[in-house]
Amino acid sequence: MDSKPSFLLRWLFDPEHGASDSLIPRWIFLRALGLIYFSAFFSLLFQIRGLIGPAGILPAKEYLQAVANTAGHVRYWYAPTLLWFSTSSHLSMGLCWAGLIASVLLTLNIWPRGMLAICWVCFLSFVGAAAEFSGYQSDGMLLEAGFISLFFAPWGWRPGLGRSRPPIRASLYLLRWEWFRIYFESGVAKIVSGDPQWRHFTAMDEYYQNGPLPTWIGWYVQHFPHWFHAASAFGTLALELVLAWMLFLPRRWRMVCFFIVTPWQVGIILTANYTFLNYLVLMLGFLLLDDRFLMPFLPRGWKERLRNEQRSESVVEGAGPFDSSALHQPGNAPTPSESLAKTNDKREWRTLLRGQRGILKTALTAVIFAWLWYASTVQLIWMIWRGFPLPTTPVVALEPFRIADRYGLFAVMTRGRYEIEFQGSADGQNWVPYPFRFKPQDPSKAPGIYAPYQPRFDWNLWFASLGDWRSDPIVARTEERLLTDDQDVLSLFAGNPFPHEPPRQVRAVLWQYWFTTPAEKRAQGTWWRRQLLGLYAPTLEREADGKIAVIEWPTELAPRQ
Repeated sequence: MDSKPSFLLRWLFDPEHGASDSLIPRWIFLRALGLIYFSAFFSLLFQIRGLIGPAGILPAKEYLQAVANTAGHVRYWYAPTLLWFSTSSHLSMGLCWAGLIASVLLTLNIWPRGMLAICWVCFLSFVGAAAEFSGYQSDGMLLEAGFISLFFAPWGWRPGLGRSRPPIRASLYLLRWEWFRIYFESGVAKIVSGDPQWRHFTAMDEYYQNGPLPTWIGWYVQHFPHWFHAASAFGTLALELVLAWMLFLPRRWRMVCFFIVTPWQVGIILTANYTFLNYLVLMLGFLLLDDRFLMPFLPRGWKERLRNEQRSESVVEGAGPFDSSALHQPGNAPTPSESLAKTNDKREWRTLLRGQRGILKTALTAVIFAWLWYASTVQLIWMIWRGFPLPTTPVVALEPFRIADRYGLFAVMTRGRYEIEFQGSADGQNWVPYPFRFKPQDPSKAPGIYAPYQPRFDWNLWFASLGDWRSDPIVARTEERLLTDDQDVLSLFAGNPFPHEPPRQVRAVLWQYWFTTPAEKRAQGTWWRRQLLGLYAPTLEREADGKIAVIEWPTELAPRQ
């Protein structure tokens, strides 16, 4: 009999001892992961040139050169991206198209492991070179889930449910562990931040208005009574800090947990645009379920198909290794005893080689998963107990790959909604705004629902509005690109108010926005009211010789949170 450590290693990391009761949840999750990858690459397809292209706001070439100057020969580890080969628009667009096609094939369950590898490498290549445009927790969540899914997915070109290769138990555990950390670490972050809004249960009172990209449904929810918002704040903390622990309870409690968190995530999706983040958390929740629970909900045709697949796989597994070609050896055939000896030798050699290869794969998988678990667990411990003496090298080494991140959503709630608006002028007197595609701007326009599409430019401007223009180069760089009529950057806007020639001057102003009251909306037909706070960044002018000069500096604005 195997020793206990050997049995435990096989049980955790050997697919032959995998979680055979989680085939349907795996199938659902991987199809959803393909769609999430699709949304990520589809979003980048229309933005990547304007964001990090050669003429973009923050060119990848500049960032990678800075990394090379700082990191030297280890630059490829600290900025893992295929854009080291070339930062041209052709390669960046090629990565988007490759990821887009691979995500479709993953959704269709065609060579899932290969497609997951392509998606992960292409997305990591963007994240590794995008600097400020890839600092979102959602990017880390997708990279972590995508990497673990490389081991979670079944082998084969068209594996179906992959009944003969059930998911490695350790991969299922790490995906559930990611789900748990997203919730629990967010709850811990809210507590340790000391934000009084969470302590007093007022965090949700203006949440729907002040988030990065609100929705029209959020406008209506914003006007619910205070008791509803207080209950939502309490429920958020209870779910993140207490209910998430139901993951570690017996099967029945996990099912109960699923039916609590799923409506919660749907509500978040309807009332705010957090790109693909909540879709990913929603689908990770399906891994709390098992085949026994999901089978009754499948259509009758699917059930028959699954039974037929199970019977066919049983037949294949029951077939012996007998090689019929041995019966048809031409001329001078060896004696039966010689043939049997040679066949046995080949079988022993192949069995030995297959066994050694299996041991190596299991050991390598165990090392990788132990590293991921340690890095993610240590960061969770440090959230609760800062400075706890644990080795930091394994954690730091994985940071560039974003596959064992620390999460903490909405640790501190924003207390106001601020919007940066770019304006151009041909004469320095009349200023025309550049229209945004997704950000609130026109008070009469209802906020839309865009997720899982991720408008990174609009999203980044929300973060920039909370700070000073000196700490974020995006605004000043955008002003420069608008003065030079850069088409890639202009494509990030909904339109160009200067179609014939670029403006002579460009400025960025700051507004504060509030949802209108129901009475104001009925009387005026507006969703927002706003107030101009002043100049946010320097006003730039394009001189006759093509040089760009500052003609007005902003005064210091009041602190914003």
